[in-house]
Amino acid sequence: MNSDVLNKPYIVEDGYPFIIVPLLLALAAGYFINAYAAVLPVLLALYFMYFFRNPRRRPPTDDSLLVSPADGTVVGIEEVDEDTYLNQKCRKVIIFLSIFDAHVNRAPLPGTIDFQQYTCGRFRPAYKDGVGYENERYSIGIHSTRTDILVNIIAGVLARRIVSWVTLGDELQHGQLYGMIKFGSCAEIYVRDNVEITVKKGDKVRGGESVIGRIVS
Repeated sequence: MNSDVLNKPYIVEDGYPFIIVPLLLALAAGYFINAYAAVLPVLLALYFMYFFRNPRRRPPTDDSLLVSPADGTVVGIEEVDEDTYLNQKCRKVIIFLSIFDAHVNRAPLPGTIDFQQYTCGRFRPAYKDGVGYENERYSIGIHSTRTDILVNIIAGVLARRIVSWVTLGDELQHGQLYGMIKFGSCAEIYVRDNVEITVKKGDKVRGGESVIGRIVS
């Protein structure tokens, strides 16, 4: 695994262009117009600093615990048939990310990436039913010694770019960064029946830290 993935700065590099351009506009507005004209681009740059933040998290030391892949709110827990990686009936936890949540994504458990798929699709609002099947998404399957999981990161109406910092065969640590999606999205995690879900609809979760499930066998 590239050590750069393990040591991303507090503001991830993907956000630098979004921060620098408004700051340059603010300098130009302040110089050629007045200080008041620089306020809006400065506020925009500050928002992008906030959006592209990479908050430090401490995952649990117990590898039987699954942590949330993203910050956000649990908006659904469903039983579904998953036929791209797990190929069985399983449970799905759906997490909605608002534009104010940190958008870096983290590995729910330690393991090896043995499935990876990018699927083109629509850009419906990420909180709508069915977006996991219709919208653009990036999926990884993680194999561990005790279970396998599938994580989908789904684009939304504003989210138009999915970023991945990993590839097939990479070993992921518990809570490790592996990618992000820009400007509002949804994350889904599919688990086998040997995982007990420990969250409920409406719960707020923190990526890489909040426990969402436990391997029970």
